[in-house]
Amino acid sequence: MNKTAEAARGAAGERPRREHVIVLADGRRLAYAEYGDPAGTPVFFFHGYPGSRLEASLGDDAARGQHVRVIAPDRPGFGLSDPQRGRRILDWPRDVVQLADGLGVERFAVVGISGGGPYAAACAYAIPERLTGAAIISGVGPFDINGATEGMSRENRVLFWLARRAPQLTYIPLFLMAQVVRRWPQRALRQMMKSMPEPDRRVLSDPATGAAFIADAREAFRQGIGAAVQEGAIYARPWGFRLEDVRMPVHLWQGGADTNVPPVMGRYQAQAIPNCIATFYEDEGHLLGVTHLGEILAAITG
Repeated sequence: MNKTAEAARGAAGERPRREHVIVLADGRRLAYAEYGDPAGTPVFFFHGYPGSRLEASLGDDAARGQHVRVIAPDRPGFGLSDPQRGRRILDWPRDVVQLADGLGVERFAVVGISGGGPYAAACAYAIPERLTGAAIISGVGPFDINGATEGMSRENRVLFWLARRAPQLTYIPLFLMAQVVRRWPQRALRQMMKSMPEPDRRVLSDPATGAAFIADAREAFRQGIGAAVQEGAIYARPWGFRLEDVRMPVHLWQGGADTNVPPVMGRYQAQAIPNCIATFYEDEGHLLGVTHLGEILAAITG
């Protein structure tokens, strides 16, 4: 496998990060950033939807405190990673293995936040022999369960209803989202907060956290909205594996007031995964990956 790498530092005011690109066996470029302790326990961080490798910057301090090396790849078509036509959730573990092999990392943990949750579950299913731990944080669940969107925000219900029934129509809300993020970032942040519960609004009211979320959203749409349209359809259709067939232990964290990924999805996954260690924070929202990442990293690397 050919590999190219270029270290980089963020612009003034951003958290420092180490960014790289590798070339996969099929010729696609896969971009990733590293945070935390470079000599620490390796943890692969799977960003939300839509999102990018920059999301992991929010966990830089927590990772350093837990002596964790965070490796955060962009999924295909997001950020700097090349698109992948016809991709499936179960394609992702192969990309992760190639990245780990290129870095000389034999064993590692995986963390999937929000839209990254199904990809962490896929790794626990497909490559358990490579994993030291797995975590799903506020993770998207299957949409074919009864009441899957109960408690979900109106915006997300509409988006995923379209993704299930007419995926091409998701171009409209995603195009509008991308335009607002690019042109009016503060307006985008206010809209994001408006649809979230009070615990999440408190988190995003911190200027540095809000700025990090906007930077991540803008990077998610760097190549346009094609990857976001594709991924919405990926979530909405069958995933290609059963959660009941995941045999390794999986930690799951879910907020009871979450309106992005409603608690019904967390409860379903906690029951479906045979060896699931679930933690529910009934009075918290979606952003557990910001407020509790230190304890989460400790749980899967300790």
